[in-house]
This record gives sequence, structure tokens and C-alpha cells, in this order.
Amino acid sequence: MKISARACGGFAGLAESYELDTTARPEGPGLETLLRRLDFFRADPRCALGADMPRWEITVEDGARCHTVFVREDGSDEDWQALLDGLRRSA
Repeated sequence: MKISARACGGFAGLAESYELDTTARPEGPGLETLLRRLDFFRADPRCALGADMPRWEITVEDGARCHTVFVREDGSDEDWQALLDGLRRSA
């Protein structure tokens, strides 16, 4: 799977971006398991309001499947936060 994620916003307005191929990373299987647990290709998470929270655009490609979601990093969902943390550790 190929994952691309980028964030913008928050108090400092800092941007983050990550791109990785799970087949080429040792932590790839763990990220794939998390994506399955999130049911990523059907996910449509509620994007909380708040200009002070980073907004993420996450796209995952798996063969012919491609899906993009938008989430705010507000700490309200442990699985989405675990995905963001995993992407940061993979950088």
C-alpha cells in the first residue's frame, strides 16, 4: 500500500507531509493492520471543527483502490491518532 498524508493548520501553521510504501518498510505490516481496523477504504471520519487543530488529508492506494479522508488531529480517536503517530515514526 502507498500512503500519503499531509497536514496543515494548527496554532503555528506548520505543515507536515509523509509518503511511504508499506511493502518497503519494516513497520508496514503494522500500518496495514491499522488501516484494516479503521476500514480505511470505507471510512468517512467526522472532521472536527477548530482552526487550532491540524487538518490531515490521508490518501491510501492499494492496487486499484484509492481513498482519501480528512481528519483533524484532536486526539478523540485512538486509532486515527495511532495512524498519524505511525506515519511520523516511519519518516
